[in-house]
Amino acid sequence: AECKVTVDSTDQMSFDTKAIEIDKSCKTFTVDLKHSGNLPKNVMGHNWVLTTQADMQPVATDGMAAGIDKNYLKEGDTRIIAHTKIIGAGETDSVTFDVSKLKADGKYMFFCSFPGHIAMMKGTVTLK
Repeated sequence: AECKVTVDSTDQMSFDTKAIEIDKSCKTFTVDLKHSGNLPKNVMGHNWVLTTQADMQPVATDGMAAGIDKNYLKEGDTRIIAHTKIIGAGETDSVTFDVSKLKADGKYMFFCSFPGHIAMMKGTVTLK
């Protein structure tokens, strides 16, 4: 099983995938986030955040107040399963997390917590 995925983000406020499947044989899973656009992170920054479906909107809402220096995520937020930092044009970041944090029947979402981006930049994470 391939226990990693590359996700590209753009100036058009989009990820290049809407669904990520994780093989349950993976002990850890890595997400490599890229930004293929031309805009800097303060204008069109993106991150990759993993939470349960229920926690997605509250985490994004709380993150707005945290500001860009904290990657638009509330410090010490235990609802966040994994996240990258906010990146801009040409930058990359990656995060590796323990697959045991996910339940087989759980509903998980990934999204960008940059203010206003969640409407278009989100997708599902499924344990297979």
